[in-house]
Amino acid sequence: MPYTSNTHKKNIVTAGIGIEEAKKALIMIHGRGGSADNILSLSDHLQVKDFALLAPQATNNTWYPFSFMAPPPQNEPWLSSAISLIKEVVNDVTGQGITAENIYFLGFSQGACLTLEFVTRNAQRYGGVVAFTGGLIGDKIYPGNYSGDFAGTPVFIGSSNPDPHVPVERVYATSNILKTMHAAVTEKIYNNMGHTINQDEIDLANTLVFNAKI
Repeated sequence: MPYTSNTHKKNIVTAGIGIEEAKKALIMIHGRGGSADNILSLSDHLQVKDFALLAPQATNNTWYPFSFMAPPPQNEPWLSSAISLIKEVVNDVTGQGITAENIYFLGFSQGACLTLEFVTRNAQRYGGVVAFTGGLIGDKIYPGNYSGDFAGTPVFIGSSNPDPHVPVERVYATSNILKTMHAAVTEKIYNNMGHTINQDEIDLANTLVFNAKI
């Protein structure tokens, strides 16, 4: 695939309430071949009307070139660049006075893997995390990459069994790592759902993470 640069450029698409006036922020991370605008459209189905929404755009619409199950060096320097970009977005949000406890993350597929990898490398009390079909990145789990304490952060991980890209065993292993770091994880596996997002996942994200009364 044609990569013209070895890093992601900072290109953030925003929606929702302006970051200057918002009390909560949701960082939304698109999947392979997707776009910031595409993942932002998902917010129409989420109870995030009072959130600032921020969606970084990956160079060539892909965060890293190979499977998330590949040995991490194969996905460099793109993987490190993507993680650094999300860190920069988080710093921008906290710089506007929004605390980590009011920062939320959501990703789908490759974006869900990147979301989980970022928050687990930088665990603290966040507002919440939603991972639609994803797991921690690598040919195996590398516990030395992860540090911090989620301090009860609500995390929802949904996936299909089977899924063409994300083995259910990696989803289970990911949930276990997050639980040992004191995240309040809800994991739900759907039989033969396919590589998509279903309404039940949306409902669970709204009730468990975004605290919506449905």
